[in-house]
Amino acid sequence: MPGLAVIAVTYGLARFGFGLYLPQFRAAFGLSPGTAGAIAAASYVAYCLTAFVAQRLAGQGRARWALWLAGSTAALGSLLVAAAWSVPVLAVGALVAGSGAGAASPALVAAVAATVRPDAEPRAQALVNSGTGAGVVVGGLLVLTVPDAWRPAWAAFGVAALLLTAWADRASRWPTAPETRPDAPLRDLVRPLVAAVLAGAGCSAVWTFGRDLMTGAGALPDDTTGLLWCVLGGAGLIGGLSGDLVLRIGLRGAWLCSTGIAAAATLLLAALPGSPAAVAVALAGFGTAYVALSGVLIVWGGHRLPAAAPQAAAVLFIALTLGQAAGALVLGAIADAASSRTAFVVAAALVLAAAPAAEPAALRPAAGSGDPRR
Repeated sequence: MPGLAVIAVTYGLARFGFGLYLPQFRAAFGLSPGTAGAIAAASYVAYCLTAFVAQRLAGQGRARWALWLAGSTAALGSLLVAAAWSVPVLAVGALVAGSGAGAASPALVAAVAATVRPDAEPRAQALVNSGTGAGVVVGGLLVLTVPDAWRPAWAAFGVAALLLTAWADRASRWPTAPETRPDAPLRDLVRPLVAAVLAGAGCSAVWTFGRDLMTGAGALPDDTTGLLWCVLGGAGLIGGLSGDLVLRIGLRGAWLCSTGIAAAATLLLAALPGSPAAVAVALAGFGTAYVALSGVLIVWGGHRLPAAAPQAAAVLFIALTLGQAAGALVLGAIADAASSRTAFVVAAALVLAAAPAAEPAALRPAAGSGDPRR
């Protein structure tokens, strides 16, 4: 439970909260879609840098340091957002807040492995992973109940990040011996790397501009969009069954299914952003598909490099996040030059472009293939 709570605040709130509160930020600071996309892109890049540092700390037996890197950056960034008096301060706050999630995953993977029994570890890792959806639901409920109180909400995110990090620290056992890590050569990951970058770029539209599209082009009220954001988070819990999906229909089938649903959901949101029923279907499909495709990437990396599955998973998730950074930047520019709906159509095309990269063979997941946390 403490690990789940840390993932909820670092991923679901501090990282994805920028897209959730983008309508309020645009009203308060006059942000254009291009500027918002640039801020989101910088946050994604910061996530990758923090993930790299945390991976090294965990490998040196300092996973506890990585946990506090996650909690402190999420807290500091959230408090900066809460106090922001200008666009540059808001940008720095969002960047720092979003970076914390990158350190949370490596720290908590190590904590769970050292704390629970080996036979209970897969279920414990899955439970911790579900925190992303839980955090997204909490954020949606906040917007639903107090849509204009974004400053108190972000201040609460900061305080919660520190308190929950301390809770997870006290509840965990921490490995101290450095890990022996085999190399993960990039040449063996070319196909999944390309797929991860393209999928990340396309999926950035919903995470960064989804709620802004609903309130802008769709003219939906804040309480409605807050409730719909809860649908997105709740559906993400279903995506955690991606491992079972691979077992049933193979890696290629699971990848085609998850990318196809994500693209269709993005197109549906672009076509009918003012219809609550259509948006609910779109966000439910996207939430499920996004978490599922993240899980498929982990299985994919494990099959490409079975002796270095966790390292392969880390590389692929950094690629997914770099794709989100590029996507947020490019799609924001497209929204500025054309329209938000046009940007979402381009985003769906990017996700579809990732679909054919999947392995043609029906593969089965390797044991111990990593942490499907996104």
